[in-house]
Amino acid sequence: MTVSTSQLLSHVVAFARSLRHAGIVVTPGQTATFARALGEISIFDPEAFFYAAQSTLLTRQEDRAKFAEAFRQFWQYLGLERFPTELLHQTPLPPKKDPKARPGEVGREPRSSEQSSKQPQPVVDRALTFSETEVLKQKRFDQMSEAELEAARRLLYGFVWNPPERRTRRLKARGKEQLDLRKSFRRALKHQGELVVLEQRSRKHKPRPIVALADVSGSMERYARMLLHFLHAFSLEQTRQGVRQIESFTFGTRLTRITRTLKKRSVDAALSEVGQQVKDWSGGTRIGACLHSFNQSWAKRVLGRGAIVLVISDGWDQGDPELLAFEMERLQKSCHRLIWLNPLLGTPGYQPLTRGLVAALPFIDDFLPVHNLNSLEMLVEVLQGLERRPGSTR
Repeated sequence: MTVSTSQLLSHVVAFARSLRHAGIVVTPGQTATFARALGEISIFDPEAFFYAAQSTLLTRQEDRAKFAEAFRQFWQYLGLERFPTELLHQTPLPPKKDPKARPGEVGREPRSSEQSSKQPQPVVDRALTFSETEVLKQKRFDQMSEAELEAARRLLYGFVWNPPERRTRRLKARGKEQLDLRKSFRRALKHQGELVVLEQRSRKHKPRPIVALADVSGSMERYARMLLHFLHAFSLEQTRQGVRQIESFTFGTRLTRITRTLKKRSVDAALSEVGQQVKDWSGGTRIGACLHSFNQSWAKRVLGRGAIVLVISDGWDQGDPELLAFEMERLQKSCHRLIWLNPLLGTPGYQPLTRGLVAALPFIDDFLPVHNLNSLEMLVEVLQGLERRPGSTR
């Protein structure tokens, strides 16, 4: 009787799964080690099979009895009844002496706390389930626990950031966009004036400036801290790449510039200073008035060279919708692209019917969700492809 490689691997996975069902902790790494060990022995040699499994899959002394029973059932499942019973009834090791115990107390009963610590813990077989990272990326920010929010923040700093680029008017030597006559004629002097090689050149590319306007009102409190972590990670990575054209603002009832604060390397120090600097945190929302302050005081400073504007808000505005529409139109004409990020857009059945969004939608180039980690990854991909993707994604 011969066993193919696929059958051998299926037997290994099945045996590891049977051990997990019996309450024995078996990791995927141990299963892989066991599979490699079986390649060196005969799978139908019960003694070699048993010791290979025991040395690679068993890590706790109290699981020996469970391991032996699971091994016996699995060996019978293979159709081989012959099995040396002396392997299953090995003499247990003597109990270790307690160095703090008095003479004559070696065989005393363990305390209740020690007994509870030796009880087998429930083991969940996650061999065929989604990873915790994938589940975390799909979960909404407002439904995460504190531990999940902390794990999500760590994942933010592992994103691959590539800033969007723009074509400048300056030219570089290499490329295939237009003919470089001056360099071609200068090179022709080496060949008695013959144009043997035609030199070409193309325009240089530089990163586009990005301006983020984040809503920190009461309705956005569940998302504001996570989005500030996103802006901090984005600003930090752009600074490492030599891009210093990231501007960040918060707004509620007033506009606050937090660009310098978010450039600090320590995220805790940065967000602590932001909390002291922003006076309208978790307050009301007047988007039109805040955009008016931005257009009047900051637009000419930060919206040059084809800037991209990110407005992060749910659209619950308490101000005048006509003022919001006027300022949104002015803002759209001043930037290369205006992107509105709404955390409620990821809710099934959501419709942008608030007064603020109805007034702002005609002037938005991209209307995207920002409710979980997957939506933030999608935003990074959208920013990377702005130069190549024409049209709008409203």
